[in-house]
Amino acid sequence: MKRILLPTDFSDNAYNAIRYAMQFFRNEECTFYLLHTFTPTSYNIGYLIENPMPYGLEDIAMINSNREIEHIETKIKEEFDNPKHSFERISAFNMLINEIKDTVDRYNIDLIVMGTKGTTAAKEIFIGTHTMYTIKNVTCPVLAVPSGFEFEEPKEILFPTDYYLSPTNKYLPFIKDICNNHTSRLHILNAYYGVPLNQNQENIKDFIDNYFTDNAHIFHIADGMDVLEAIEDFQKMNIINMLVMVHNKHSFFENLLFKPVINQIAHHTNIPFLIIPSEKRIGTDKKNNPNSLKTGKKENQDMVVE
Repeated sequence: MKRILLPTDFSDNAYNAIRYAMQFFRNEECTFYLLHTFTPTSYNIGYLIENPMPYGLEDIAMINSNREIEHIETKIKEEFDNPKHSFERISAFNMLINEIKDTVDRYNIDLIVMGTKGTTAAKEIFIGTHTMYTIKNVTCPVLAVPSGFEFEEPKEILFPTDYYLSPTNKYLPFIKDICNNHTSRLHILNAYYGVPLNQNQENIKDFIDNYFTDNAHIFHIADGMDVLEAIEDFQKMNIINMLVMVHNKHSFFENLLFKPVINQIAHHTNIPFLIIPSEKRIGTDKKNNPNSLKTGKKENQDMVVE
Protein backbone atom coordinates (compact mmCIF):
# COMPACT_ATOMS: atom_id res chain seq x y z
CA MET A 1 0.00 0.00 0.00
CA LYS A 2 1.39 3.39 -1.00
CA ARG A 3 1.57 6.24 1.49
CA ILE A 4 0.94 9.60 -0.17
CA LEU A 5 1.35 12.97 1.53
CA LEU A 6 -1.02 15.74 0.42
CA PRO A 7 -0.13 19.13 1.92
CA THR A 8 -2.94 21.65 1.70
CA ASP A 9 -3.49 25.31 2.51
CA PHE A 10 -7.19 24.86 1.61
CA SER A 11 -6.72 26.75 -1.67
CA ASP A 12 -8.20 25.71 -5.02
CA ASN A 13 -4.68 25.00 -6.24
CA ALA A 14 -4.01 22.57 -3.39
CA TYR A 15 -7.33 20.79 -3.91
CA ASN A 16 -6.64 20.49 -7.63
CA ALA A 17 -3.44 18.59 -6.79
CA ILE A 18 -5.43 16.37 -4.44
CA ARG A 19 -7.96 15.64 -7.20
CA TYR A 20 -5.10 14.67 -9.51
CA ALA A 21 -3.73 12.27 -6.88
CA MET A 22 -7.13 10.62 -6.39
CA GLN A 23 -7.39 9.91 -10.11
CA PHE A 24 -3.74 9.04 -10.63
CA PHE A 25 -3.93 6.34 -7.92
CA ARG A 26 -7.55 5.33 -8.46
CA ASN A 27 -6.65 1.66 -9.05
CA GLU A 28 -4.13 1.36 -6.21
CA GLU A 29 -4.55 0.89 -2.50
CA CYS A 30 -3.24 4.03 -0.81
CA THR A 31 -3.27 5.85 2.47
CA PHE A 32 -3.40 9.59 1.94
CA TYR A 33 -2.09 11.91 4.64
CA LEU A 34 -3.84 15.28 4.49
CA LEU A 35 -1.48 17.80 6.05
CA HIS A 36 -2.13 21.39 7.09
CA THR A 37 0.33 23.51 9.07
CA PHE A 38 -0.21 26.84 10.75
CA THR A 39 1.94 29.49 12.40
CA PRO A 40 1.12 32.84 14.02
CA THR A 41 1.50 34.62 10.66
CA SER A 42 -1.29 32.45 9.22
CA TYR A 43 -3.89 33.33 11.80
CA ASN A 44 -7.01 34.90 10.38
CA ILE A 45 -8.64 37.75 12.29
CA GLY A 46 -12.01 36.21 11.47
CA TYR A 47 -11.09 33.20 13.58
CA LEU A 48 -10.44 35.44 16.55
CA ILE A 49 -13.84 37.08 16.19
CA GLU A 50 -15.60 33.72 15.98
CA ASN A 51 -13.64 32.26 18.91
CA PRO A 52 -12.84 35.13 21.32
CA MET A 53 -12.27 33.26 24.64
CA PRO A 54 -11.17 31.20 26.47
CA TYR A 55 -9.03 29.81 23.64
CA GLY A 56 -5.50 30.98 22.87
CA LEU A 57 -4.25 31.71 19.37
CA GLU A 58 -2.77 28.26 18.85
CA ASP A 59 -5.97 26.60 20.09
CA ILE A 60 -8.08 28.64 17.70
CA ALA A 61 -5.81 27.82 14.77
CA MET A 62 -5.85 24.10 15.64
CA ILE A 63 -9.65 24.02 15.91
CA ASN A 64 -10.08 25.67 12.54
CA SER A 65 -7.35 23.58 10.90
CA ASN A 66 -9.01 20.37 12.12
CA ARG A 67 -12.39 21.58 10.91
CA GLU A 68 -11.14 22.55 7.45
CA ILE A 69 -9.09 19.43 6.90
CA GLU A 70 -12.08 17.28 7.89
CA HIS A 71 -14.12 19.21 5.34
CA ILE A 72 -11.51 18.44 2.66
CA GLU A 73 -11.65 14.72 3.48
CA THR A 74 -15.44 14.75 3.26
CA LYS A 75 -15.30 16.57 -0.06
CA ILE A 76 -12.84 14.02 -1.48
CA LYS A 77 -14.96 11.06 -0.39
CA GLU A 78 -18.10 12.61 -1.87
CA GLU A 79 -16.38 13.20 -5.21
CA PHE A 80 -14.43 9.95 -5.57
CA ASP A 81 -15.78 7.38 -3.06
CA ASN A 82 -12.93 4.91 -3.63
CA PRO A 83 -12.80 1.92 -1.22
CA LYS A 84 -9.10 1.47 -2.08
CA HIS A 85 -8.29 4.81 -0.45
CA SER A 86 -8.03 5.64 3.24
CA PHE A 87 -7.16 8.97 4.86
CA GLU A 88 -5.28 10.33 7.84
CA ARG A 89 -5.59 13.97 8.91
CA ILE A 90 -2.62 15.95 10.29
CA SER A 91 -2.87 19.49 11.66
CA ALA A 92 0.37 20.87 13.04
CA PHE A 93 1.66 24.07 14.62
CA ASN A 94 4.86 24.16 12.59
CA MET A 95 6.54 25.54 9.50
CA LEU A 96 5.35 23.65 6.42
CA ILE A 97 8.72 22.31 5.23
CA ASN A 98 9.73 21.18 8.71
CA GLU A 99 6.45 19.34 9.19
CA ILE A 100 6.66 17.76 5.74
CA LYS A 101 10.13 16.40 6.52
CA ASP A 102 8.97 15.08 9.90
CA THR A 103 5.89 13.49 8.36
CA VAL A 104 7.90 11.83 5.57
CA ASP A 105 10.16 10.20 8.16
CA ARG A 106 7.41 9.39 10.68
CA TYR A 107 5.06 7.68 8.23
CA ASN A 108 7.60 6.43 5.67
CA ILE A 109 5.93 8.48 2.93
CA ASP A 110 6.38 7.21 -0.64
CA LEU A 111 5.37 10.37 -2.51
CA ILE A 112 4.35 13.98 -1.94
CA VAL A 113 1.77 15.52 -4.28
CA MET A 114 1.56 19.32 -4.30
CA GLY A 115 0.27 22.15 -6.43
CA THR A 116 2.99 24.12 -8.20
CA LYS A 117 1.84 27.59 -7.28
CA GLY A 118 0.44 29.28 -4.21
CA THR A 119 -2.23 31.93 -4.36
CA THR A 120 0.31 34.77 -4.66
CA ALA A 121 2.87 33.12 -6.94
CA ALA A 122 4.01 35.16 -9.93
CA LYS A 123 3.19 33.58 -13.26
CA GLU A 124 6.77 33.70 -14.48
CA ILE A 125 8.14 31.67 -11.56
CA PHE A 126 8.85 28.09 -12.55
CA ILE A 127 7.38 26.50 -9.45
CA GLY A 128 5.73 27.70 -6.24
CA THR A 129 7.87 28.60 -3.24
CA HIS A 130 6.58 25.85 -0.94
CA THR A 131 6.90 23.21 -3.62
CA MET A 132 10.34 24.47 -4.57
CA TYR A 133 11.70 24.18 -1.04
CA THR A 134 10.00 20.83 -0.53
CA ILE A 135 11.82 19.45 -3.57
CA LYS A 136 15.10 20.85 -2.29
CA ASN A 137 14.76 19.52 1.25
CA VAL A 138 12.97 16.16 1.19
CA THR A 139 14.36 12.79 0.17
CA CYS A 140 11.28 11.22 -1.36
CA PRO A 141 9.68 11.88 -4.75
CA VAL A 142 7.56 14.99 -5.25
CA LEU A 143 4.83 15.23 -7.87
CA ALA A 144 4.12 18.88 -8.68
CA VAL A 145 0.73 19.45 -10.31
CA PRO A 146 0.20 22.72 -12.22
CA SER A 147 -2.56 25.03 -11.10
CA GLY A 148 -5.78 24.26 -12.96
CA PHE A 149 -4.40 21.11 -14.60
CA GLU A 150 -7.16 18.60 -15.32
CA PHE A 151 -6.23 14.96 -14.97
CA GLU A 152 -5.12 13.05 -18.05
CA GLU A 153 -3.53 9.63 -18.18
CA PRO A 154 0.30 9.89 -18.28
CA LYS A 155 0.50 7.92 -21.51
CA GLU A 156 3.56 9.82 -22.75
CA ILE A 157 6.29 10.53 -20.18
CA LEU A 158 9.39 12.62 -20.85
CA PHE A 159 12.47 11.54 -18.87
CA PRO A 160 15.46 13.86 -19.52
CA THR A 161 18.72 12.40 -18.24
CA ASP A 162 22.47 12.80 -18.58
CA TYR A 163 22.89 9.09 -17.73
CA TYR A 164 24.55 9.98 -14.46
CA LEU A 165 22.18 8.16 -12.15
CA SER A 166 22.42 5.16 -9.88
CA PRO A 167 20.82 1.89 -11.00
CA THR A 168 20.16 1.12 -7.32
CA ASN A 169 18.16 4.28 -6.66
CA LYS A 170 15.29 3.05 -4.47
CA TYR A 171 12.75 5.18 -6.34
CA LEU A 172 13.40 3.98 -9.88
CA PRO A 173 10.73 1.27 -9.45
CA PHE A 174 8.20 4.06 -8.95
CA ILE A 175 8.74 5.20 -12.55
CA LYS A 176 8.30 1.63 -13.70
CA ASP A 177 5.10 1.32 -11.67
CA ILE A 178 3.70 4.37 -13.43
CA CYS A 179 4.52 2.88 -16.82
CA ASN A 180 2.91 -0.41 -15.84
CA ASN A 181 -0.22 1.04 -14.24
CA HIS A 182 -0.93 3.59 -16.96
CA THR A 183 0.50 1.76 -19.99
CA SER A 184 2.86 4.67 -20.47
CA ARG A 185 5.55 5.19 -23.08
CA LEU A 186 8.81 6.57 -21.71
CA HIS A 187 10.77 9.08 -23.79
CA ILE A 188 14.37 9.10 -22.54
CA LEU A 189 15.98 12.36 -23.64
CA ASN A 190 19.67 13.23 -23.58
CA ALA A 191 21.01 16.69 -24.38
CA TYR A 192 24.05 16.22 -26.62
CA TYR A 193 26.87 18.79 -26.61
CA GLY A 194 29.15 17.15 -29.16
CA VAL A 195 30.91 15.02 -26.55
CA PRO A 196 30.15 11.28 -26.80
CA LEU A 197 28.90 9.36 -23.77
CA ASN A 198 31.64 7.91 -21.61
CA GLN A 199 31.67 4.24 -20.63
CA ASN A 200 29.80 4.83 -17.37
CA GLN A 201 27.07 6.70 -19.21
CA GLU A 202 26.85 3.98 -21.84
CA ASN A 203 26.48 1.41 -19.05
CA ILE A 204 23.65 3.38 -17.46
CA LYS A 205 21.95 3.77 -20.83
CA ASP A 206 22.11 0.00 -21.31
CA PHE A 207 20.78 -0.50 -17.79
CA ILE A 208 17.78 1.79 -18.50
CA ASP A 209 17.13 -0.05 -21.76
CA ASN A 210 17.07 -3.39 -19.94
CA TYR A 211 15.21 -2.10 -16.88
CA PHE A 212 12.30 -0.86 -19.00
CA THR A 213 12.41 -3.76 -21.45
CA ASP A 214 8.77 -4.64 -20.68
CA ASN A 215 7.64 -1.04 -21.09
CA ALA A 216 7.46 0.99 -24.27
CA HIS A 217 10.45 3.32 -24.29
CA ILE A 218 12.36 5.37 -26.86
CA PHE A 219 15.78 7.02 -26.64
CA HIS A 220 16.12 10.55 -28.02
CA ILE A 221 19.07 12.91 -28.49
CA ALA A 222 18.76 16.70 -28.48
CA ASP A 223 21.75 17.92 -30.47
CA GLY A 224 23.42 21.18 -29.48
CA MET A 225 20.96 22.13 -26.73
CA ASP A 226 21.04 22.51 -23.00
CA VAL A 227 18.49 20.58 -20.97
CA LEU A 228 15.90 23.36 -20.76
CA GLU A 229 16.06 23.93 -24.50
CA ALA A 230 15.85 20.20 -25.12
CA ILE A 231 12.71 19.87 -22.98
CA GLU A 232 11.16 22.90 -24.64
CA ASP A 233 11.92 21.69 -28.14
CA PHE A 234 10.73 18.15 -27.48
CA GLN A 235 7.38 19.31 -26.15
CA LYS A 236 6.83 21.50 -29.16
CA MET A 237 7.05 18.39 -31.32
CA ASN A 238 5.38 15.80 -29.08
CA ILE A 239 2.41 15.47 -26.75
CA ILE A 240 3.72 14.81 -23.24
CA ASN A 241 1.57 14.14 -20.17
CA MET A 242 4.25 14.08 -17.49
CA LEU A 243 7.84 15.22 -16.96
CA VAL A 244 10.13 13.03 -14.80
CA MET A 245 13.62 13.94 -13.62
CA VAL A 246 16.20 12.77 -11.11
CA HIS A 247 17.29 15.63 -8.89
CA ASN A 248 21.07 15.54 -8.90
CA LYS A 249 22.52 18.32 -6.76
CA HIS A 250 24.89 19.49 -9.47
CA SER A 251 22.43 19.33 -12.35
CA PHE A 252 20.69 22.31 -13.92
CA PHE A 253 18.03 21.80 -11.25
CA GLU A 254 19.43 24.40 -8.86
CA ASN A 255 19.17 27.23 -11.38
CA LEU A 256 15.85 25.94 -12.62
CA LEU A 257 14.29 25.96 -9.17
CA PHE A 258 15.68 29.22 -7.86
CA LYS A 259 15.46 31.58 -10.81
CA PRO A 260 12.45 32.91 -12.72
CA VAL A 261 11.85 31.29 -16.08
CA ILE A 262 10.56 33.55 -18.82
CA ASN A 263 7.09 32.84 -20.17
CA GLN A 264 8.40 31.89 -23.62
CA ILE A 265 10.13 28.77 -22.31
CA ALA A 266 7.91 27.92 -19.34
CA HIS A 267 5.07 26.13 -21.09
CA HIS A 268 6.50 22.75 -20.11
CA THR A 269 5.40 23.54 -16.53
CA ASN A 270 1.84 23.02 -17.71
CA ILE A 271 2.15 19.28 -17.14
CA PRO A 272 2.74 17.35 -13.90
CA PHE A 273 6.39 17.20 -12.91
CA LEU A 274 7.72 14.20 -10.95
CA ILE A 275 11.02 14.82 -9.19
CA ILE A 276 13.01 11.80 -7.98
CA PRO A 277 15.81 12.43 -5.45
CA SER A 278 19.18 11.06 -6.46
CA GLU A 279 20.67 8.31 -4.33
CA LYS A 280 23.48 10.66 -3.37
CA ARG A 281 20.97 13.15 -1.94
CA ILE A 282 19.16 10.35 -0.11
CA GLY A 283 22.45 9.09 1.33
CA THR A 284 23.55 12.57 2.38
CA ASP A 285 20.29 13.18 4.21
CA LYS A 286 20.51 9.77 5.86
CA LYS A 287 23.97 10.63 7.13
CA ASN A 288 22.73 13.97 8.50
CA ASN A 289 19.56 12.40 9.93
CA PRO A 290 20.22 8.82 11.12
CA ASN A 291 16.53 8.32 11.98
CA SER A 292 15.40 8.71 8.38
CA LEU A 293 15.21 6.05 5.69
CA LYS A 294 15.68 3.00 7.90
CA THR A 295 15.78 0.68 4.93
CA GLY A 296 18.78 -1.36 5.98
CA LYS A 297 20.09 -1.09 2.43
CA LYS A 298 23.54 0.01 1.49
CA GLU A 299 23.24 3.28 -0.40
CA ASN A 300 25.48 3.86 -3.44
CA GLN A 301 26.09 7.37 -4.61
CA ASP A 302 24.86 8.68 -7.94
CA MET A 303 27.52 9.78 -10.36
CA VAL A 304 27.10 13.49 -11.07
CA VAL A 305 28.78 16.01 -13.34
CA GLU A 306 30.50 18.80 -11.46
